[in-house]
Amino acid sequence: MADLKDDLAALRIERPPERSGVTRLVVWVLVLIILAGLGRAGWVWATRERPAEVQVARVAARATGTQAAVLNASGYVTARRRATISSKITGKVIEVNVEEGMAVKEGQVLARLDDANPRAALAFAEAQAEAARRNIAENEIRLADARVTLGRRKQLVKERVVAQSEVDQAQADVDSMAARIDASREMVRVAERQVAMQQTDLDNTIIRAPFSGVAVTKDAQPGEMVSPVSAGGGFTRTGICTIVDMNESYINRVVSGQDVTAVLNAYPDWQIPARVITMVPTADRQKATVLVRIAFKELDPRILPDMGVKVTFLAAAAKARTGAANSNEGAGHPTLLVPKAAVRTENGQAVVFVARADNVVERRAVRTASEDGSQLEVVAGLSVGESVVVSPSPALKDGARVLVK
Repeated sequence: MADLKDDLAALRIERPPERSGVTRLVVWVLVLIILAGLGRAGWVWATRERPAEVQVARVAARATGTQAAVLNASGYVTARRRATISSKITGKVIEVNVEEGMAVKEGQVLARLDDANPRAALAFAEAQAEAARRNIAENEIRLADARVTLGRRKQLVKERVVAQSEVDQAQADVDSMAARIDASREMVRVAERQVAMQQTDLDNTIIRAPFSGVAVTKDAQPGEMVSPVSAGGGFTRTGICTIVDMNESYINRVVSGQDVTAVLNAYPDWQIPARVITMVPTADRQKATVLVRIAFKELDPRILPDMGVKVTFLAAAAKARTGAANSNEGAGHPTLLVPKAAVRTENGQAVVFVARADNVVERRAVRTASEDGSQLEVVAGLSVGESVVVSPSPALKDGARVLVK
């Protein structure tokens, strides 16, 4: 029996002493504190200020004396306006003052038609108007005489020297003469309108440019007939010339003798120095293209006829720029270039966002000059090698953290 008790005692499991209610409360409080700390840390992490992703570009430099590109050309330039200039009347051309490729101004005389008949018609109308005016003067003299006669007869009637019928006749003469004067005045107005009409016909013999542009075709010669309609057969011209109003914002940048850089499509890394010989608008009725002839400064066997070429027209090296006297360029320092998309205007001031090494942007006011292709010249506010944000977001502010792509 004693052995059995010993065996049962060996099988008994010792249990830890039960914890009191105070101990369990402390444990739960600690658990809640830990969960609250973890939740706050997660909320702070989730709502933290994330840096904006931006793309930056380095501030480049162009050495003093290097020419800026004012126009890159490839393809063709179309005209804003194109018109075939004709006359309002049918007549023979006696003078043509335009040639292909000539620049014309609005109102410039392009051609003249034979004005013998319109000039003679105008002289005849002026003579008729003058005759009508003289007729009025004659009738006014007769009217004055008739009124004097009427007055005398009225006096004689009072003295019973003449009959009343003679007074009535004198009154009729006065009224008739006054009516003739009114009719003559109307005839003068009609004659003056005729003079104006003949003057218009005479003016129509002078053909002027309706707008400023460049003549691309010369369609008539002296001695030919022109008409606003093609009713005169195959020997009648319907136009004097064709002029186009080119896009002045680009065309006026190209002048004879201007330096250019040519790049052949076959050798895209080879820049060939050249210069502009002349600019001639071609007679292409569909495209109204502008033909610019250039001459290579250096000949090379690789240059072959009919090769495709892209041309960059360069500004004059000595061209003065606005504010150059006070800018880096004016002081002999290189001209700074940034992408145009990096500069935005706020309240009339050009600003950029400079990305610092600590990934924080700095809003900085700058002063810009002329454009150089897709870039802008900066004359104040930046230094070579700094990084500027390209196409900054409207929400980007000074001191914001960024993540450079």
